[in-house]
Amino acid sequence: MDPPDTAGHWTYLVPIIAIVVIVLRGVRTRNLRIERMWIMPTLILGGVVFSLSSQTTPRFMVLVAEVFALGMGMGVGWWRGRATIIAINPETHALTSKASPLAMALVAGVFLLRFSFRDYAIGHAADLHITPVEITDIFLLFAAGVVCAQRLEMWIRARRLLAAAQASRGL
Repeated sequence: MDPPDTAGHWTYLVPIIAIVVIVLRGVRTRNLRIERMWIMPTLILGGVVFSLSSQTTPRFMVLVAEVFALGMGMGVGWWRGRATIIAINPETHALTSKASPLAMALVAGVFLLRFSFRDYAIGHAADLHITPVEITDIFLLFAAGVVCAQRLEMWIRARRLLAAAQASRGL
């Protein structure tokens, strides 16, 4: 008799835990430091460049899929950034951000779709004529697009809010 397969349970537990953490972090109002918003995108882009530079040039169809994933990630990131609530204290000009319910639902939905599609793609890699490394690269570019576009959109809005608050105060 074979032992029960417990690895499958972790496949579903990890995304659920991640979604719970994302939602719990999203309901809190957090200080927004626009001077530090470049750090995470820079680290992610550095990791993407490092990862992709250590591989051979992808096939044309994989390159198309990577560009599509990057574009989709940027679209989702921009939408997520637009759905984030940014507020400014008129006296201190301190910026705060909080994820809106729409942003949290978007993140949870994309996260679930990503894990579902990744599991399908890994399980059917031969049928899709793609390697697991190429699948990982596609999802890496999607994630990089999400983070970079979200931060850029939030930075643009935060700068506008700060400029408007400073102008109304005569600074």
